[in-house]
Amino acid sequence: MSDGPRRPLSALPKAHLHLHFTGAMRHDTLLELADRDGVRLPAALSEHWPPALSTADEKGWFRFQRLYDVARSVLRTEADVRRLVTEAAQDDVADGCGWTEIQVDPSGYGARFGGVTAFTDLVLDAVADARRSTGLGMAVVVAANRTRHPLDARLLARLAAQYAGRGVVGFGLSNDERRGRTEDFAAAFRIARAAGLASLPHGGELRGPDSVAACLHDLDPDRLGHGVRSVEDPAVLQQVVDAGVALEVCPVSNVALGVYATIEEVPLPDLLAAGVPVALGADDPLLFGSRLAGQYAVVRAAHGFDDSTLAELARMSVRSSLAPDDVRTRLLAGIDEWLTTSS
Repeated sequence: MSDGPRRPLSALPKAHLHLHFTGAMRHDTLLELADRDGVRLPAALSEHWPPALSTADEKGWFRFQRLYDVARSVLRTEADVRRLVTEAAQDDVADGCGWTEIQVDPSGYGARFGGVTAFTDLVLDAVADARRSTGLGMAVVVAANRTRHPLDARLLARLAAQYAGRGVVGFGLSNDERRGRTEDFAAAFRIARAAGLASLPHGGELRGPDSVAACLHDLDPDRLGHGVRSVEDPAVLQQVVDAGVALEVCPVSNVALGVYATIEEVPLPDLLAAGVPVALGADDPLLFGSRLAGQYAVVRAAHGFDDSTLAELARMSVRSSLAPDDVRTRLLAGIDEWLTTSS
């Protein structure tokens, strides 16, 4: 599939549907903010960046989460939050994005910013500013934490519901999927769905196809964060196809976290062959060292995808997004135009 022109991937219009809030921070910004406030960063975030990670066991996930928590701690002021959002938007625009959905758990920031409602207001205002300054279409996904009590998830679902139609487009569930029972979070997702929000949980990354099946059964997802391990069970993979659920596949983070040893092992060709809609995502560029265009570049190199295949991946990201119709139409036209230009 590698024959033919190799057009610049940063010029390929696309949507970014799997991007975590603190993980969207630029590394240089992390270093600057940490130096400003005397925050001592672990060597993995300073001297040896991007860090060597593995989540093969819970201790490995704890180390990953600790790095994330340290990075989050440098966000001290409203200006820091606005800077993060604006720079994330600028980076996505540079990568060819026309639409970005950024995911945030307000409970991780509320204590420092006057509570979860005040922080959500701040993020949505920062997103509105970033839209105006960069031209990027941008929306927010409020996410609950799987390692916390399901009642906390319900509170966040009610919070998200208050902002439905006002910048929040979906409700998610993230963190270590080996913790908690998926069925216990179903009530929170019902609250979000009743408000018209999309169901966007994580599953099928650290755990196998049983995790995907549980999400399909209990959370009625519109998209599933990761979901790559559905390929390990043909019956579950068919359930994904039949449900029309798009998977947010993050190749670089899959390898960085030890889910797969190499990019070649990430089962993207199998998912596409089965008819699964796939949207490539960067997950946490701050911790994995690769932004969205980098995901397209590594799968081009690893799987020999030609430009037509990469364009179809971009189309699937747009079609799977929660972008307004006019944004979708513009991006899909731009993808067609990208394919007609010479390399």
